[in-house]
Amino acid sequence: MTMQDASHTTARRRTLVAACLAHATHDGLSDLVYAFLPFWQAHFGLSYTALSLLRSAYSLTLAALQIPASSVAMKLPRPHYLLVGATAVTGLGWWLGGLTDSVLLLGLALVISGIGASTQHPIASAMVSRAYGRDAKKPLGIYNFAGDLGKSLLPASATVLLTYTSYTHAVTVYAGLGVLSALVMWRLFRAAPGRNPQASPIAEQPRHDVRDNPVAFYALLATGIFDSAVRMGFLTFLPFIIKANGGSMAQTGVALTLVFIGGAVGKFLCGWLSESLGLIRTVFTTELATAGLIAVVLLAPLTVGLIALPLLGAVLNGTSSVFYGAVADVVESSRLERAFAIFYTGTIGSGALAPVLYGGVGDHLGVTVVTLVIAGTAVLTLVPVVVFGVRTRASFPSKLGSGLPL
Repeated sequence: MTMQDASHTTARRRTLVAACLAHATHDGLSDLVYAFLPFWQAHFGLSYTALSLLRSAYSLTLAALQIPASSVAMKLPRPHYLLVGATAVTGLGWWLGGLTDSVLLLGLALVISGIGASTQHPIASAMVSRAYGRDAKKPLGIYNFAGDLGKSLLPASATVLLTYTSYTHAVTVYAGLGVLSALVMWRLFRAAPGRNPQASPIAEQPRHDVRDNPVAFYALLATGIFDSAVRMGFLTFLPFIIKANGGSMAQTGVALTLVFIGGAVGKFLCGWLSESLGLIRTVFTTELATAGLIAVVLLAPLTVGLIALPLLGAVLNGTSSVFYGAVADVVESSRLERAFAIFYTGTIGSGALAPVLYGGVGDHLGVTVVTLVIAGTAVLTLVPVVVFGVRTRASFPSKLGSGLPL
């Protein structure tokens, strides 16, 4: 390996580490809200509706500003530093939230954190895709696994901190974590590739054979929207499925843990699976497995359902890693930030709205019927996948045996 190749490999790895750190930090801080909801309810005397509004202050700000954030990033020669500053802003928002005794100011603090968080998905996903080029599927799987790791570790640690210290001290710790992550990313990005190869010690992976394919991209977006709806819909009704099958509250907690563990592993592994089977075959496999395993959890005895949950979690969550890698196959490198922003806005919005729609079905037809509808949605996901496959085959016939095997 030449010195230039070694420098190239090192810079790509530093880019991936920085992206993983950003994903773990932002996703962990976002889900940290759940750990503090009981404290806010008791401290401010809030209703469940008010608590939902506090959660929405963070998540809806995050979702709504991803496309504007990507537009700003696309105008910068090194958008990485926008992510660094935004991560520090997220930490600042949490710090302000720990100082206030007003629920309105707390909501404002969560909006500030949401503003900072809006940059993470489009910028970090794009920089990994840009650094690794056509080999980005495995790195994007690692990147997605890091996000789930943050979701698991930060809220869990918050419950421990609240046991031994005050709320203000606990929030200050996480605010400091956000600022520390920003500093570490700044150091890592000094060797990361910029949009202009001359501004960096290495150039991005060449992707001259990739041109914009709008039909394929929106087919991929539709697939992601359906997949997100299935995931959030099933997680919403899982406690009721366990209860209907004779499970206790403790077994419901075990069930959720099994799904999340399987989901983290699935995000890590499905990127690799896509390299072996190709995107289309991988999504067909995971979505059909999702539908089948949902039926197993619903209809089988409780013990069998619990055994199936880790595998269900793996296919339920892991498919998203495949979608993120495919975005780079149908969008020009210069447009990746905006493409990822649109993609994440659609999938996050779907995840927020789907439980409400499924809830209406459940209210009228019961848990069994709505769960089968969710399983049917997983099968419906395959329709835009076929459209995506047809469009990419027509546009990129040379990729059938390489980056996008169909």
